[in-house]
Amino acid sequence: MPEFLTAGLSPNFVSYTDGWDLQRKIHAEVVSGSRPDTVILLEHTPVYTAGKRTEDSERPQDGTDVIDVDRGGKITWHGPGQLVGYPIMKLPEPIDVVGYVRWLEGVLIDVIADFGITAERVEGRSGVWVNVGYETVKVAAIGIRVAEKTTMHGFALNCNNSLEPYETIIACGIRDARTSTLTALLGSEVTPEMAAEKIRLRLKEITPRKKI
Repeated sequence: MPEFLTAGLSPNFVSYTDGWDLQRKIHAEVVSGSRPDTVILLEHTPVYTAGKRTEDSERPQDGTDVIDVDRGGKITWHGPGQLVGYPIMKLPEPIDVVGYVRWLEGVLIDVIADFGITAERVEGRSGVWVNVGYETVKVAAIGIRVAEKTTMHGFALNCNNSLEPYETIIACGIRDARTSTLTALLGSEVTPEMAAEKIRLRLKEITPRKKI
């Protein structure tokens, strides 16, 4: 069972750079064996972050600052109303990075189901999606890094955040699908604190799953 560290939920938002520094510190401790697997939960102050595969055309065109990071994936937004989770966990042998992403998607699908929403994977696209009849919308993004057999970065689950920041980027490099929140889909308020409670119940030790 991993240890959970709540680094800051509303109104105690955490800057991205402070959260990144905390990740690296805990990652070093988990790698060395001086700390158990740890999951950091927080809400960030508003920020765009770009993974290593981000293209220039996907970035804001108005000069808005973007932090380039060492995770996989492309550009996304973090901010108030979005639960961000950084599982810093040693991967079981044999190392299966794709399997870990599928496992993390499965955890989020279970968490979202706890709110009465049916979520799913979309073949060829990471993250978690909800079919609303006429389209499939994204509610959670995943971007990870594995260093010394131990995970970093993680997931961002849209709870009750504004969707306006997504209008200036091509989120995750996906041009033909929009982003939504649990609150918008459910029609009642879902806060990051509420989602964090579900994450603590659902996210346990990494269980290898068959690739999908």
